[in-house]
Amino acid sequence: MPRNSALARIFAALVALVFLAPGVRLVAHDIPNDATVQMFFKPAGNHLNILVRVPLKTMRDLEFPERERGYLDFDRVDPMLGEAASLWISDFIDVYEGDSLLPKPRVVQTRLAVESDPSFQSYDQAFAHVTGQKLTNSTTVFWDQLMLDVLFEYPIQSDASRFSIHPALDRLAARVVMGLRFLPPGGNVRAFEFLGDPGLVRLDPGWFQAASQFVKLGFLHILDGTDHLLFLFCLVIPFRKFRSLIPVVTAFTVAHSITLIASAYNLAPDALWFPPLIETLIAMSIVYMALENIVGGATVQRRWMITFGFGLVHGFGFSFALRQTMQFAGSHLLASLLSFNVGVELGQLLVLAFMIPALEILFRYVVAERMGTIILSAIVAHTAWHWMIERYQVFSKYPVRMPALDAAPLAKILRLLMLIVIAAGLVWFLFGYLWPRIVQREPERL
Repeated sequence: MPRNSALARIFAALVALVFLAPGVRLVAHDIPNDATVQMFFKPAGNHLNILVRVPLKTMRDLEFPERERGYLDFDRVDPMLGEAASLWISDFIDVYEGDSLLPKPRVVQTRLAVESDPSFQSYDQAFAHVTGQKLTNSTTVFWDQLMLDVLFEYPIQSDASRFSIHPALDRLAARVVMGLRFLPPGGNVRAFEFLGDPGLVRLDPGWFQAASQFVKLGFLHILDGTDHLLFLFCLVIPFRKFRSLIPVVTAFTVAHSITLIASAYNLAPDALWFPPLIETLIAMSIVYMALENIVGGATVQRRWMITFGFGLVHGFGFSFALRQTMQFAGSHLLASLLSFNVGVELGQLLVLAFMIPALEILFRYVVAERMGTIILSAIVAHTAWHWMIERYQVFSKYPVRMPALDAAPLAKILRLLMLIVIAAGLVWFLFGYLWPRIVQREPERL
């Protein structure tokens, strides 16, 4: 009991010390709903400068000095800003040079800015602001209407190194959007945008790093994409032999690769109505495949040609999922796209490895093949039909205005059509001409 009493007195003394000590005091502020963080990342020589702007209201456990009417006291707040910058910003940012974690940075300068201040439009403007004049008490503003700008400096070996950053600043608000601009010595600014905690971000990845990341993204995307999995399921139901599936799956792969790459190189429409249109067509493709399975008559020759057409649509759908992640490709755009497709195919192979034996067992021991095909396809058609109606309702809210066919849009359309025609011709030559001769032309209905 004496020991417990002593511990209680120590705890009470610590609490009193925290709340009565001069300087920065802990208080309880509400967590902001939204916060935007801006950051410049610039290596130069043997040091790295990181300029950060965050809303001051995100620093919830600090009480800033006030003067009359609750306005911030700029004369007394300045000594607190460096500690606030370390406590709320740099302590939650890990920076790597190669594979080495850099030590915590030095706080070079801090400045307060009003919310309308435009300094962070460029690195030079932001640097001039942070190292320039401070706000004084002639500015009458409340503390939660200000931005905190900080210049951090890290020691590095070389500005030519490959850098990575893990900005775990999602604790600043319920929803944090971060804009980061990387300024390598070559002068080409690379812009990133994150929502929440993005994990470790390689600012200038090597091709192998980019490729491995996009293989993983493609693999996970196909496993998470319910509509793509249902489409694949409809392809598999009538053709459960790998030899029969090779032309069908390959046609789908080539087609979605063409439109995915075309979208990444800005050959696809960028109108607001285009994504909901594609989502509607994806649902429609599932309905069609399911109905074809119900009616019967699907042949390998017919199925791979139809799958090629629908694969073009699904490729645009893949591109929408990649819009936010293409920023991680660095200068390896094509390698990243091809790697994403490799990941998609690996995911499809994994799904097929489970799907085909499961269907064989179902049709052998549970239900007759024809009846099972109708039941399964009807369930898929019912689900996809509701998706199609819901997505069409979204699409119908956007006015469809075709762009004026001047030289630039017309050239874009022609390049996309050329890619599709070349790919279609290649697939037809492989599976419409060579493949039947390789397998010695088995009966088409398998």
